[in-house]
Amino acid sequence: MTREPDMGRVLIVAGSDSSGGAGIQADIKTVTMLGQYAATAITAVTVQNTRGVSGIETVPAGVVAAQMRAVLSDIGADVIKTGMLHDAAVIETVLAVIDDVAFGGDLVVDPVMMSTSGAKLLSDDGVDALRTLIAHASLVTPNIPEAEALTGRKITGLDAMKAAAYDLLDTGVEAVLVKGGHLVGPDVSDILVNLKGECIVTSSRIDTLHTHGTGCTLASAMAAYLSCGKSLEEALEHSHDFVHRAIKAAPGFGAGHGPLGHARVHMERG
Repeated sequence: MTREPDMGRVLIVAGSDSSGGAGIQADIKTVTMLGQYAATAITAVTVQNTRGVSGIETVPAGVVAAQMRAVLSDIGADVIKTGMLHDAAVIETVLAVIDDVAFGGDLVVDPVMMSTSGAKLLSDDGVDALRTLIAHASLVTPNIPEAEALTGRKITGLDAMKAAAYDLLDTGVEAVLVKGGHLVGPDVSDILVNLKGECIVTSSRIDTLHTHGTGCTLASAMAAYLSCGKSLEEALEHSHDFVHRAIKAAPGFGAGHGPLGHARVHMERG
């Protein structure tokens, strides 16, 4: 049986979140709810809940590579989306596999460096390797703290967000999406820049603690929409809307930063 021609395939290379709010679990929920197919290569198992991360068990780089090769040699992928990669060895392995199989699809890099609760998710030796991965990407999706760490630029508003995006664009990546949820104010804006121009999408901020996994969700939504042929601008409009609705539909679980309500969001698929 051949796959449905309108079902995109997304290979997610990221860490597992035991609470189900972020990481691989949020990625799978997002891609699935948007009507596309999610496959995975798990890089780490985290012990966490809505109050924070209490443990991390990493997966050997060779096992990460084997997972990627198993999927790519059989199911294939239209987009590879990366999340938590945790150290230089894994990042270099991801790049090596992509090069070795001559992957021709889009590479979406969510530069996960820290959890919502503040736990460090990328080792010091991984930062330079992450920059190399970003330079090879179709799209990189940093939040405000990640954009600050990658550019050295203090971001306090939309103009600084835009400047940081162009700083990252200069490194070789094809497009940059800076996620603006960490800024204060009544609205939330995401800014996309590439060599063709820029696009800003804004919505009213929802006053809630239940925002665990918003970054993973937005990046995976972008990957899902790109996998089925949407343009970057279309993908951003739909992805921003999906995250906004998922925050609004959050079930209210946990005593800390709770998960989104992915399963309660009904979007037009494809």
